[in-house]
Amino acid sequence: MALIATANLGLVAFDMAYVPWRDFFLQRTIHIANVQIPLPLPDVTPLYDPIKGIEPHRDTKRYLQQVSDLEAALQQDGIDSEPVAAQLEALAKSSVKMVETNPFAVAEKSGTLEKIKNRMRDRIYGSDNPDASSRKAFNQFWSAEYLKEKGVQSELEFFKKDVQRLIETNYYRSIGENGKPTSMFFILDTPFVMLFGLELLLRSLLISRRFKIRFVDAVLWRWYDLLLLIPFWRFLRVIPVALRLDQAKLISLQNLRDQATRGVVSNIAGELTEAVLTEVLTQVQVGLKSGDIGKKLIGAIDKPYVDLNDKDEIQELVAQTLQLTVYKVLPKVKPEIEAVLRHPIEAVMEQTPGYSLLKSVPLVGGVPNQVNQRLIGTATEAAYDALLASLEDKVAADLVSELIRSFGKVLVEELQQGDSLEEIQSLLNELLDEVKVNYVDQISQNDVEIVLSSPRQVRQIKGQ
Repeated sequence: MALIATANLGLVAFDMAYVPWRDFFLQRTIHIANVQIPLPLPDVTPLYDPIKGIEPHRDTKRYLQQVSDLEAALQQDGIDSEPVAAQLEALAKSSVKMVETNPFAVAEKSGTLEKIKNRMRDRIYGSDNPDASSRKAFNQFWSAEYLKEKGVQSELEFFKKDVQRLIETNYYRSIGENGKPTSMFFILDTPFVMLFGLELLLRSLLISRRFKIRFVDAVLWRWYDLLLLIPFWRFLRVIPVALRLDQAKLISLQNLRDQATRGVVSNIAGELTEAVLTEVLTQVQVGLKSGDIGKKLIGAIDKPYVDLNDKDEIQELVAQTLQLTVYKVLPKVKPEIEAVLRHPIEAVMEQTPGYSLLKSVPLVGGVPNQVNQRLIGTATEAAYDALLASLEDKVAADLVSELIRSFGKVLVEELQQGDSLEEIQSLLNELLDEVKVNYVDQISQNDVEIVLSSPRQVRQIKGQ
């Protein structure tokens, strides 16, 4: 069925392209520059023109018949005979009528008439005279004097090659009672539609019985097959045909399916992530405004602490933080600490009577500064040594943990007094508003794409 559906899609594509490409199907040539290359293709226009309601235009058909009659008269009687003169006069009048009435307009091929007029003008007057009359050009071309001067055979060959081929492309297409151009394509399409409908019916019945679902649900199981049955928008049949070919392993749509899925999911994921985060932050703000969060946190602190693993996480966190601070951070910021300590000491000494006078005494003025530097260095070294010693002392670590618990308890008690808790909740509420504006609303499509690409990378790694 996949191949039958493909054949039907090809027929639909041919039907859609037939009228715009009828000139090609009629002449079966391709034009490269000024060279015409014939192609070994069958002439399908006699078979398919009736399907599209196309028939030769009466005026242009009569005109070409007059040209054939002229050729017959030339062969039988010669250029100077009265029958030839009558044929030439009739052709000249018909040419003027064709220019004036434009029989090509019905088929929306007025551009073809312009090509014919330009070629006749160029033939008679040359390409350097674009303002010359096409009517006069036709009258002169269909005259015995001109044909005898230029050569009957050469001029008739020109007409057949450059003009008659264009006239032959004109046609008349009938209009149906619905006001649209006639199309009998349904005659060719109906057998395919009946076959696809029968297949969908049988498949839906089988699915309905096998999986114990309603018949309508079974039909919707393969909803895309319904596109094969509608008599309009036939170009949509490319969807079920492509899916059938993919299911038959004749083509692969995996990459296209992945791209489509990622496109849909990324759009939904971005909006969903933003909506979820906004909702979470909004609920937190509601709790802050009502005071529920503060009450719950304070109540949670007062409740007995449940230890799940016989391990004091607070003590461990304090120990890890102190080790990082003492061994890594403090040695690197020691100059800044000494500068902070030096400033208040120097400020106090500046206010001491006689300090400024002592600094101005030669040989002795630098002593206060040296004493200050030594005092600060000794103090920082002593504090640093005390911290190092405390890290190795388990009793000190227990005392720090107890200090943190006592600090938290006292902090909670103080927060319950006065307006401190309300002020903190108000500040947190304002902070969450800023978080929404600066972070949640700025979730970009690229961020979502990066997140969605992670599962694909994992699958690729597993596949290797």
